[in-house]
Amino acid sequence: MHISDLETPVPVVDMDRMESNITRLQAYLDEHQIANRPHIKTHKIPAIAKMQMDAGAIGITCQKVSEAEIMADAGFDDIFIPYNIIGERKLKRLMSLAARIHVSVTADSGFTVRGLSAAATRAGLELTVLIECDIGLNRCGVQSPQEAADLARLIGSLPHLRFGGVMAFPMNEHLDTFVRETRSLLKEDGPPIERVSGGGTPGMWQAHTHPELTEYRAGIYVYGDRLSLRSGAVTLDTCALRIHATVVSRPTSERGILDAGSKTLSSDLHGLEGYGYICEYPEAKIHALSEEHGHVDFSACARKPEIGERVSIIPNHCCMVTSLFDEVIGARGDHVEETWQVAARSAVT
Repeated sequence: MHISDLETPVPVVDMDRMESNITRLQAYLDEHQIANRPHIKTHKIPAIAKMQMDAGAIGITCQKVSEAEIMADAGFDDIFIPYNIIGERKLKRLMSLAARIHVSVTADSGFTVRGLSAAATRAGLELTVLIECDIGLNRCGVQSPQEAADLARLIGSLPHLRFGGVMAFPMNEHLDTFVRETRSLLKEDGPPIERVSGGGTPGMWQAHTHPELTEYRAGIYVYGDRLSLRSGAVTLDTCALRIHATVVSRPTSERGILDAGSKTLSSDLHGLEGYGYICEYPEAKIHALSEEHGHVDFSACARKPEIGERVSIIPNHCCMVTSLFDEVIGARGDHVEETWQVAARSAVT
């Protein structure tokens, strides 16, 4: 099938670009002896995760137990869930998962750690727990090396837990200092820090500048989007995902309407101007969204589209787009090669 035969709006991945993105990051991390553990929340597709593993990844990262369950069912046996898992039902599911594959998780409080220990004890399993460290995002994470060291000692003292190391997101200049100070506090009586997990596509090409880092978690790099374009991590030529849309109305000479609204492009802005980059009309601005309509200002464009013309859009945040579609198309050139089910799309717990 030719991609022009696809009904719009539809997400289309250029498979040559995506495969190059996978190979490029793996080669870089291999060169610097940093393990690759890609984050699958960007694509949520087992077939793409398998491409990442075949290229040399040591395992994958999932953000939810439900994502990890789907990926385990697809054959993945080393999964990191960097999230505070709390609540009896979630913990029971985590232990069921840990009984069949290797799972590691994170915690940033004694409450979470004790819950993990109790669940692992009931299940008769050992669970690897890393400490999440807040190095500037102001989200989850212990706030100081002292807190990290205290929590590491607690993990090491509780039954059926194994201290696995530390993790942080995103990468910045505070990582190495935080890790070194924590390591120093644990030197005499604490468990060793064997694993330092960092992440984020924007900083991936700077991973080698962090000597404490042992593994990297990037997700967006596989597709690329306007967020990663802004950071310089990808280029227009390496962005593999495009949303194909159609101009369905031209109410005025300057204004056009696309069949791609907030239920296609998401409402994420993240400080960007407009809701996507139209490749064929780079001067255009998607300035507003209805649920099924994209409102475009074409006034800055020398040539303006006709009704019925198809365009391709690089979204602001590709991870959000993935969660809005049941299927993603894989194409080489202008020809459809794959139709992937977004298997973990409904994984929200």
